[in-house]
Amino acid sequence: MRKRQAKKRPLLPDPKFNDQLVTRFVNMMMWDGKKSIAFKIFYDAMDIVEDKKQDDEKTALELWKDALSNVMPHVEVKSRRVGGATFQIPSQIRPDRKISIAMKWLIGYSRKRNEKTMSAKLAAEILAAAKEEGAAVKKRVDTHKMAEANKAFSHFRF
Repeated sequence: MRKRQAKKRPLLPDPKFNDQLVTRFVNMMMWDGKKSIAFKIFYDAMDIVEDKKQDDEKTALELWKDALSNVMPHVEVKSRRVGGATFQIPSQIRPDRKISIAMKWLIGYSRKRNEKTMSAKLAAEILAAAKEEGAAVKKRVDTHKMAEANKAFSHFRF
């Protein structure tokens, strides 16, 4: 166990969009410390999103942020043992954790897609999530349904 909570390290904004959220996303997407490859995948995905979007829509970065907010859960269920039984207790999520969960789901479900390259998979999942469809959004809906179903146990909250 830690003596105290770890300090939040400041993230440098990414070179193209000058946004810290993009750097955070790329850090989560990165495998084996290959950050330049992760950045290339993300920027290629943004180019694909830019090509595939309708003309009257927002920029690719705004679409990505919309997709992220559409995937973000507001409640989650946590297991808690009470008198020998385990209950799923719904609880609110911290804003920082909401973003982390949304990024994990977006990356995880884009990896499971059937397109050829990772940038194509990511772009397809971003476009789907921006329209409130796709596997990552379905995961958020399922999480909310589970929390709603277990609302009766919320008095066991930590």
